[in-house]
Amino acid sequence: MDIRSAAVADQFYPGNSKALEAWISRTLKEATAALPVPSQKLKAVIVPHAGYIYSGQTAAFSFASMIPAQIRRILLLGPAHRVAFHGMAVPDSDAFETPLGQVQIDHALIERALLHFDVQTNAAAHAQEHSLEVQLPFLQTVLDQFTILPICIGSVEADAVAEVIESFWSDDATLIVISSDLSHFHSYQEANTIDQLSIDMILQQQSGLSHEQACGATGINALLIVANRHHLKAQLLDYRNSGDSGGDKERVVGYASIAFFNDGEENV
Repeated sequence: MDIRSAAVADQFYPGNSKALEAWISRTLKEATAALPVPSQKLKAVIVPHAGYIYSGQTAAFSFASMIPAQIRRILLLGPAHRVAFHGMAVPDSDAFETPLGQVQIDHALIERALLHFDVQTNAAAHAQEHSLEVQLPFLQTVLDQFTILPICIGSVEADAVAEVIESFWSDDATLIVISSDLSHFHSYQEANTIDQLSIDMILQQQSGLSHEQACGATGINALLIVANRHHLKAQLLDYRNSGDSGGDKERVVGYASIAFFNDGEENV
């Protein structure tokens, strides 16, 4: 079995399993206590991907909103930070490993994804990428048994990514997870202003976010295209930036957890 080993344990999150379990348990407990009550079934989330000390508490809100019995597969999309390439990349491994164990990759979903012109197998794109990996320990904690389809997004149009998301939409047991931070390296007040505008666009489901507004803008825009098509409703679960969690307030990074729920008026 080909295993993609954890690349950012001890950097972005604790590398010790007991410390990692304790950290996630605490943040999930805090998020659950403050979580808005969902009105419909969860279909997708936008989750930040920075180091846990900065964005982990915000991320916990998305994972706390998940109902394990309803989720068997995760379509996980995040931007490429380490390797430049055109299109979207799937890995060639059988599982991703974290300090909490292995997460199986769904090869049937991989084969379906590769039917799309802009999807390619690219192990190098995944080898050191953190935007997908940091979501896995949370998923391992809140879900019972699940598989993943991890897709790293390179240089590609949001419409192409939306086509891939659409092809898995009808599977009610598949949850879509879009990994993205918001603005980068503005002052605390500037970031709050910029991020509020970005969040408003997302909540109003207006695609067209720039990469200055969100590093995972392509994935977010793709989700918004499909969410509008299927009448999903977006809800902000939590927002903060690195200045709220002890970082330098002169150069902050913004984070939001946003959930998308099916309002019961599916457009097929």
